Amino acid sequence: MNSEVHSAPVSSANAQDSSNAATIAAQDHQFEDKDIATVPGHWLLARLGRRVLRPGGLALTQAMLNKAHLDNADVCEFAPGIGRTAEEIIAHKPHSYVGIDRNADVVDIVNNIVRDYGEVRLANAQDTHLPAESVDVVVGEAILSMQSDEDKLAIMKEAFRVLRPGGHYALHELGLEPDSLDETIKNDIRTDVSRAIKVNARPATKHEWLALLEQAGFQFEWSEAAPMLLMEPERVMADEGKERARVIMHNMATIPGAKERVMEMKQTFGKYREYLRGIAFVVRKPL
Repeated sequence: MNSEVHSAPVSSANAQDSSNAATIAAQDHQFEDKDIATVPGHWLLARLGRRVLRPGGLALTQAMLNKAHLDNADVCEFAPGIGRTAEEIIAHKPHSYVGIDRNADVVDIVNNIVRDYGEVRLANAQDTHLPAESVDVVVGEAILSMQSDEDKLAIMKEAFRVLRPGGHYALHELGLEPDSLDETIKNDIRTDVSRAIKVNARPATKHEWLALLEQAGFQFEWSEAAPMLLMEPERVMADEGKERARVIMHNMATIPGAKERVMEMKQTFGKYREYLRGIAFVVRKPL
C-alpha cells in the first residue's frame, strides 16, 4: 500500500535492480532521518527493500495489466512510486507513458525507467493537469485505499476525465469480503489497520468499490481478488525473489525498531485475514 509513495530497491538485491543503480542515492535519501516507530507502513517496507507493495501481490497486478488493453496505448499511471508497476507497463509496449506523482524524488527515479516511452510529472492524482480525453489507459494501485470516499471519487473522476471514450481504468486496492460484512467489523478493521500502518486506511468491499466507480461514470469489465498476504514470507518470496527476500529479512533484523513494526503489521493483517483481500478492477469509460 502507499500514499503516492511506493517501494524502493536496495543495492544488493538482484540483477534487475543493478540496472537502476543510478537511482539508489535518491531512494536512500527518501528514507533517511525517518522515525521507524512512526513512519507509515509503506515507507517502512520500502526502507527494508520491498518493491511490490500491492495488497494482492505482483501476480494480481500482472493479471490486471493483462486485461487493461495496454498494447500500443497511451498510458497514464497515477502515483508510480519507485516504478515497479511502470516496468510491467513498459513490458506491454505501450505507445506512450506518463506518470503523475507528487513526490519530486519519484519523478527522477521513474523517468530513468520510462524515458523511452515518456515521462513522470510532478502533480496530484486528483488534479493531473493532463488534457481531457488524452490517454487510453489509466493505471492506479494502492492509493485509493488510503483516501476518504470523497477523495476516492475525486481521483476516479480525474481518471474518467483524462480517458478517451472507450478507454480503460485499471486499479488494484485493498478490499473487504464479503459484501455483507457487518459495519462494526469494517470499522474495527479500518481502525486497527490504520493504527498498525500509521496511515488512514479505508478498504472497501467489492460492492462499495463498484458503486464509487459507477458514480464516477465507469462501466464494469473485469475484477479479481487475491489473499492479502503482504507481510507473509511466501508472498515476499513470490513478489521479490529469493535474493531480495534475503536482503529484506536482513534489513528487518538489523534496522533498529523495524522488526517490531513489521510484527505489529503482520499480526494485525493476520487477525483480519478472513476479511482482507487485494482486489483489482478494469473498468471502461463509455463510448
